[in-house]
Amino acid sequence: MSTRPNVDWYFDYVSPFAYLQRHRLDEVAAVANITLRPVLFAGLLRQWEHKGPAEIPGKRVVTFRQAQWLAGKMGVPYRLPDHHPFNPLKALRITVALGCNVDVVKTIFDAIWVDGLAPDTDEGWSAIIQRLDIDNAEDLLADPQVKGALQENGDLALKNDLFGVPTFVANGHLFWGLDTTDMLLDYLSNPSFFDDPEMRRILSTKPSTTRRSS
Repeated sequence: MSTRPNVDWYFDYVSPFAYLQRHRLDEVAAVANITLRPVLFAGLLRQWEHKGPAEIPGKRVVTFRQAQWLAGKMGVPYRLPDHHPFNPLKALRITVALGCNVDVVKTIFDAIWVDGLAPDTDEGWSAIIQRLDIDNAEDLLADPQVKGALQENGDLALKNDLFGVPTFVANGHLFWGLDTTDMLLDYLSNPSFFDDPEMRRILSTKPSTTRRSS
């Protein structure tokens, strides 16, 4: 009897591509066990001394145009919040506090990326709390165990060399971004995927030069 593989899905609500990829989670869940791992994208950026797409003017426009286009191609509702990046910390913590339940994750994603309600505004946060039907949100957010669990996700992400979201991790292999969903599915159906000679050769390539840190 075959055993279903386990995969981790690292996401942050700040990413429109994480929202879009959540619409494909059922495809992955059909062939693997998924552990949802909310993680603070800003922490990854800080670790790798990198800017987020929204912090680079040209990339900001390209990124949001692509997300809007992809949503249309996928046939899913999509609305960019009025300000971005927004602070996702409370949304991430409440997700942890509620056990990283898939319905909770979908509810929060939809509030942000369907209705355009940023979780760092009073209006947005109130709407999210109402949709989650909880009345002790502040107590949950202040729980040291909740804060610690979110930090543990971040530590584990860095241990696995994560640099962005959304990212699937399967057997130590990273599948970063919405566009690697099919690649992950191919890998799950064929675990020897990376044994191809050209795939193996990638591991031995080295940069010809290294940029200096500022």
